Amino acid sequence: MTTATDTRRPGGADDAVGGVVPGEVVRPASTEQVAEVLRAAAAAGHTVVPVGGRTKTTWAAPPTSADLLLDLTGLDRIVEHVAGDLTVVAEAGVRLADLQASVGQAGQLLGLDPPEQGATLGGVVSANASGPRRLRYGTTRDLLIGITVVLADGTVAHAGGKVVKNVAGYDLGKLFTGAHGTLGVATSTTWRLHPVPPARRVVTLDLPDVAAAGSLAIALGRSTLTPTAVELIGTAGGAGRLVVLFESIAESVSDQARSAVALLGGGTESADLPADFGARPGGADDVLLRLAFAPAALSSVLGALPAGAAVAAHAGTGVCHAAVPAGEVAAVLPALRSALAPHDGTAVVLRAPDAVRDRLDHWGPVGDALDLMRRVKDRFDPERRMSPGRFVGGL
Repeated sequence: MTTATDTRRPGGADDAVGGVVPGEVVRPASTEQVAEVLRAAAAAGHTVVPVGGRTKTTWAAPPTSADLLLDLTGLDRIVEHVAGDLTVVAEAGVRLADLQASVGQAGQLLGLDPPEQGATLGGVVSANASGPRRLRYGTTRDLLIGITVVLADGTVAHAGGKVVKNVAGYDLGKLFTGAHGTLGVATSTTWRLHPVPPARRVVTLDLPDVAAAGSLAIALGRSTLTPTAVELIGTAGGAGRLVVLFESIAESVSDQARSAVALLGGGTESADLPADFGARPGGADDVLLRLAFAPAALSSVLGALPAGAAVAAHAGTGVCHAAVPAGEVAAVLPALRSALAPHDGTAVVLRAPDAVRDRLDHWGPVGDALDLMRRVKDRFDPERRMSPGRFVGGL
């Protein structure tokens, strides 16, 4: 019988997380093997960094140490799909695209659409990734209804869904979502699904100034319309496009699209989404930022960005991804965080070129929640061996 130990190999440059090359890489194939690996790591005092499809390994600060890289792509089974209950259980290494294809055969979908190709379910949970359809379906925390995790000492725990054991006092699904592997390892996930909408209609409005999207998004939010997504694509201080997606029965999407054109004062209708719908902006030489803020502050946030910065905003939910040239980010980031503060906002570094990555404050001001985060970290990983330093406040 193959064990996790049989898959061990030395780490290399291609395995680096945030520039940190792990000492070894291991690829377990089950929750039991993950537990075996973590028990051995605990006994040896080794640090562990879990990864999946490796599409979002930059979405946190680099680890301070990585003795062992835990590759979860071997946990790749869709365990159970109960179409009548609109639920699916799948291991953490299942690729999101493969899950969508599988449940799509029953006319269902998981309402998460982050654009990173090759993303796995565990990585989506770990990074709390989402896309344009979060306006309609919510985020990972809303759709994840059950989780199996392995804690730093090798203990297996379950929460939500069909559980046989829980960790009293903790909502594991919500805690592990967005934790970037700092509390333990998610090995199995249970999700709430939705029916695939039978029709869609897209309204696209060209804007001479992206800042105009703020008032338009507010108007859409206050109307009786129910868009699946309201996306702004453009450049700060320049032009852009507002893309409003409707998905429902044919009669509804047609009526809503016409009403949206009237409400927005213009726009074109089609059945097709633009090719860049949902894509993260910028290129390899840019620093990609994720801005979160009160939705009504979109125009103010766009005004605080440097002119020419590429932006892609979920205009109805107060999330904007912005690409800032690496040479400008040292001056831009502190000023941007100050501008976001009155709007209950944050600016997090998701991706940065090697030349500037280690000099940046990836998370920004923590606020008064840091003490609570430290207590949670101490409860789940008292020896600070799981993805050390990746999370807020160096946790």
